[in-house]
Amino acid sequence: MDSRTVPSADQSKAARALLNWSRVRLAAKANLSEMVISDLENEFRKPRPHNLAAIRKAFEDAGIVFTAEGTPSLARSEGDSGLATDNRQWRRREKKG
Repeated sequence: MDSRTVPSADQSKAARALLNWSRVRLAAKANLSEMVISDLENEFRKPRPHNLAAIRKAFEDAGIVFTAEGTPSLARSEGDSGLATDNRQWRRREKKG
C-alpha cells in the first residue's frame, strides 16, 4: 500500500460524510478505537499501517472508492437505497444494545 492509497485526514472525513458515518461507526466497522480515528482526522499522530489498512477496508466494504487523485467517492449509484437501509438498521441495533 503506497501513500496514495492510504486515507488521509481529509479523505477519511470526506468518506465518512459520503456514508453519513460518525467516527464511532467508522471505528466499529474498522474494529479500532474512536481515538485512532480521531487522531488520524485531527492529525495528532500518524496511525500504524495496519490501522490505516483497516480504515481503508471499512470504507471500501461500504462502497467507497478512492480515485487516483485520492478523492473518495461512493461506488454505488445514488438511487441505491441499500446504504440508507443499512444505516437505519445499524442505528436500531445500536440503540437496542
